[in-house]
Amino acid sequence: MRTRLEERARALRTEAYALFLAYKDPRVPWYARAFAICVAAYAVSPVDLVPDFIPVLGYLDDAVLIPLGVHVALKMIPADVMAECRARARESLEGSRSAGRIAAAIVVLLWVLIVGAVVAATVGKM
Repeated sequence: MRTRLEERARALRTEAYALFLAYKDPRVPWYARAFAICVAAYAVSPVDLVPDFIPVLGYLDDAVLIPLGVHVALKMIPADVMAECRARARESLEGSRSAGRIAAAIVVLLWVLIVGAVVAATVGKM
């Protein structure tokens, strides 16, 4: 059972990366791009809607929201574009683990910038 679960997790990771690649493709409509990048960012983000330390619910949001987001995003992206992006994602992820780390670093940096901006705006009002 564990290997099947690992396979599904790996496939979901590939789909999330393919969504990121589709985001950069000019043939994808703007609304699909916006939704796809949100799903990909949430998939690699260390910040969750429900923190993982909360029993059951912490992992349930990842187990439900990410696959649901991927499914909806896939419906918005043209099939030929998605097929190309899946192939590129498989190639990239097979040879390197750095793509996930880079994406995670970008998301963490964005969160730090957002928190910094909120703190700066709050301190500025005092």
